[in-house]
Amino acid sequence: MEENESKEEVVKKEEQQAEIETSENTEKIEKQDETNQQKEETKQNEEVEDTENGIEISNDVIAVIAGVAVSEVQGVASMAGGFAGGISEVFSGKKNMSKGIKVDKTENKAKIDVNIIVEYGSRIPDVAYEIQNRVKKSVEGMTGFKVEEVNVHVQGVDTNISKNENTSKEQKSNEEQN
Repeated sequence: MEENESKEEVVKKEEQQAEIETSENTEKIEKQDETNQQKEETKQNEEVEDTENGIEISNDVIAVIAGVAVSEVQGVASMAGGFAGGISEVFSGKKNMSKGIKVDKTENKAKIDVNIIVEYGSRIPDVAYEIQNRVKKSVEGMTGFKVEEVNVHVQGVDTNISKNENTSKEQKSNEEQN
């Protein structure tokens, strides 16, 4: 009979251990649920910050703001965009201010890539630095987003400007000689 009692005690201990493990697993699951709920609430709060006062700012708007800022920088001949952008600009007759600009936005932060063609004779590092400053200032000032990066990609050099300048210089020189 003692042997039966010891088996019963072993079974009871195993059942108690199983209950303890089940209880611990339940607590772990509840903690995970709480953590997931907190993460979801944090994410929703961040989205609310992202859409300050219920206003969401699209990447296109940020690209236009950046495009206007770039167009004001001396030494930028044009924005370098894709073939499709150039075609649509020709047919619509409107200048696409977001041409050549890519925006990557997360939360309240933005990373901006700017593709440009510089005027011949311009000092490229100075032009790029000025673009970075103006884009950052404009986007941050108008949207409230923190601009983490402004990457300037020089896609080409416009030599038409130098030809026009040289032509007018040659004409002046010829006029002075006559």
